[in-house]
Amino acid sequence: MALPKRHRNRIAATAAVLAIAGGTLAVAVNDRESGSTSRAAERPAAGRTVSQEIEHLPEDSGKAVNLTIDDGPDPTWTPKVLNVLKEYGAKATFCMTGPNAQKHPDLVKQVVAAGHRLCDHSMSHDTRMDKKPVEYQEKEILDARKLIEDASGGEPVRYYRAPGGAFTPDSRRIAAGHGMRPLGWNVDTKDFERPGVQKILDTVRREVGKGPTILMHDAGGPRTQTVEALGRLLPELKQEGYAFSFPRT
Repeated sequence: MALPKRHRNRIAATAAVLAIAGGTLAVAVNDRESGSTSRAAERPAAGRTVSQEIEHLPEDSGKAVNLTIDDGPDPTWTPKVLNVLKEYGAKATFCMTGPNAQKHPDLVKQVVAAGHRLCDHSMSHDTRMDKKPVEYQEKEILDARKLIEDASGGEPVRYYRAPGGAFTPDSRRIAAGHGMRPLGWNVDTKDFERPGVQKILDTVRREVGKGPTILMHDAGGPRTQTVEALGRLLPELKQEGYAFSFPRT
């Protein structure tokens, strides 16, 4: 027997309310299960998306190294590093902090004009970023990216390197979602400790066979040893048959 119309309407309204409540409950459960993922980090990112995996390999096939220069630009040391790279026809990836890029846009433009690539090295070079909230990591990464791109005149920032290697799944995802490949290293020259030119060279000679990405610095203190080591290292690498590449994006 058919129910009266008013009964049918009442049942339909009740079913709609139950459906809405069920959907709200499901969203709440999903939010709780997502753990530390922030709503800010969930927003769709602009630009192309690249792999979240930390890259070490060169774009060039065959025997090649990736020179990476961190913490600048610096008005004293970056021009000296650029001169050595030019002398030996080497290319490098410059991992810059946002404030340094903002202070020295002329140097950022010189790096780009010389055919080198840009990498985001965060705002404050916080080596404990992996212990901080996702919102903090996102701001450190994206604010620096904007300052570097603005200083360069719009050149894309192709990589993100976490200070001290303090990557997290969230920071890798944020960077990749904004077109920046997470960038690691294989050879840590520890030139920032100023261990001596010979020790820097010995570290590269010993470690480069294990991986192609070499870490050096053009800021954060006197870099006389770095500049001298580069001047001896680059012709040696060329003589041994290495090409100078960029990391894969």
